[in-house]
Amino acid sequence: MAVGGFAVDAPSNSFDGKITLSVVITCIVAASGGLIFGYDTGISGGVTTMAPFLEKFFPEIQKKSASTKANVYCVYDSQVLTLFTSSLYLAAMVSSLAASRVTAAVGRRNTIILGGCTFLAGSVINGGAENIAMLILGRILLGLGVGFTSQAAPVYLSEIAPPKWRGAFNTGFNFFLGVGVVVANCINYATSKLSWGWRLSLGLAVVPAVIMTVGAFLITDTPASLVQRGKTDKARNALRKIRGPTADVEGELEELVKWTEKSKDLPQEPFCTIFERQYRPHLVMAFGIPFLQQLTGINVVAFYAPNLFQSVGFGSDAALLSTIILGLVNLASILVSTVVVDRFGRRFLFIIGGVQMLLCQIAVSVVLALQRSTQHISKSDATLVLVLMCVYAAGFGWSWGPLTWLIPSEIFPLKIRTTGQSISVGINFLTVFVLSQTFLSMLCSFKYGAFLFYAAWIALMTMFIVLCLPETKGIPLESMHAIWRNHWLWHRFVPKDDAQAQDQDHLSQT
Repeated sequence: MAVGGFAVDAPSNSFDGKITLSVVITCIVAASGGLIFGYDTGISGGVTTMAPFLEKFFPEIQKKSASTKANVYCVYDSQVLTLFTSSLYLAAMVSSLAASRVTAAVGRRNTIILGGCTFLAGSVINGGAENIAMLILGRILLGLGVGFTSQAAPVYLSEIAPPKWRGAFNTGFNFFLGVGVVVANCINYATSKLSWGWRLSLGLAVVPAVIMTVGAFLITDTPASLVQRGKTDKARNALRKIRGPTADVEGELEELVKWTEKSKDLPQEPFCTIFERQYRPHLVMAFGIPFLQQLTGINVVAFYAPNLFQSVGFGSDAALLSTIILGLVNLASILVSTVVVDRFGRRFLFIIGGVQMLLCQIAVSVVLALQRSTQHISKSDATLVLVLMCVYAAGFGWSWGPLTWLIPSEIFPLKIRTTGQSISVGINFLTVFVLSQTFLSMLCSFKYGAFLFYAAWIALMTMFIVLCLPETKGIPLESMHAIWRNHWLWHRFVPKDDAQAQDQDHLSQT
């Protein structure tokens, strides 16, 4: 594997657990936390195109959309409408930061359960909403639930999976996120003709919430979390369960205990520890990767895909059907990532996906720029936009989609792992909030230039990966320190103590 530009393999002290039925089932349950995030991402955009929903809560937008003189780029430009979508992500940012302490104190599994219960309450309120205030309250509760689960689930997956297959298992979170988006789009398509269809679409969010919450009650917490909370015997039992009854787990348990004891020498406040110079590379990734992921434009496309496709010439039903196609393409590409991420590595997928998305965004902007009128876009050009957006979604699905959740969950040492993941998820949601609150206004002002805006960022983020991200494929979490010591840029920030020097020696000898 490439570490700082050199080919190396994983350390020889890796406890490379086998893939057992228990670890598969456990990871599926944890990854299902992506369902609630994906369902909400898919459902909100479709609901905002439903005439009964607009008539009840946003009658001015409904009148504007029916006008033949309206600039189609500007029909849905409403700060209140975008607040309906984006308020969830502001709440998710707050809860994801708070989840750091919650996850460390009560464990990864219990945090997932807490998130599921909160999301369930928000789903009920949204389904029965009678005014905008109820809508926003429901969205805030949904956001709190999404924040908790999005922080805890990727950490859970990285800690429970065998190191050799950590990338594949961790992409499960993004796979279920994609499943949630597709299911939500199908439900929107089926309910769009009903006067109360928007209630059914919003209320059915209780289903993924119940699936995830009930499933979480049936699994064990991660061995690392149990050791961190002083429950060594339970950690041993958890290891035996997930590694198989015949596996020798004592060596892996001793390693976890060693790193837990070592982490106690750090200051007790992890939010202070994480800003120390030695963790500067980790912090840059925790900030940079989720921030740049959102500047691919993928989530605003997902939120507003029905509005977007209507704006380029599709009717209401065709726009909803187009989002289903877009979601299925993204889902298929996530499966591709699951298969190849531990074979070709993280950097390769980041770079290939970035180039693919860049070319598609430029092409979309060119197609739209050549249109003579915003009211009369030909069917062939509208179809071409859909094809380009599908190729774009595929590029995201096997690169920045799953890897943004994977990288922060695997690069931090145990003591500050939950804190690092909280910061990463919080930055992700803060950026989503800002972009989703401004996208429709940007589309109205920039028109096709909005896609060039995102294309420029995609070019920048691809260079960021090329220059700054070392390869983490196959390296045990406890030995991750060595990749920073071998990197051309980050080695100057990371000290080398005795235990960490051994890890580096293992890397340099292989």
